[in-house]
Amino acid sequence: MTREVKLNELAAELDALSYPATHADASTELSDVVLLYADGEERFVDVLDRSNEDVFVSRDDLESEVFSLLPTEAVGEPGQSEGEG
Repeated sequence: MTREVKLNELAAELDALSYPATHADASTELSDVVLLYADGEERFVDVLDRSNEDVFVSRDDLESEVFSLLPTEAVGEPGQSEGEG
């Protein structure tokens, strides 16, 4: 069964892990999580696979890494512009 998780709810899911957590621990424990983006979705493990980190010392560490790996379309309103110069 898949768990659909909005980005603003990700921290609660990450709290379920014991830290420090390895890359493999996070992938295994959150293998059923699908992140819901403003314009689409992606499996958590697919995002995490882009990381070169082996160990996450805290929830904040893992959360920061995940957010740094998100595609541009993950946040904001679909079609939203940053504005003109």
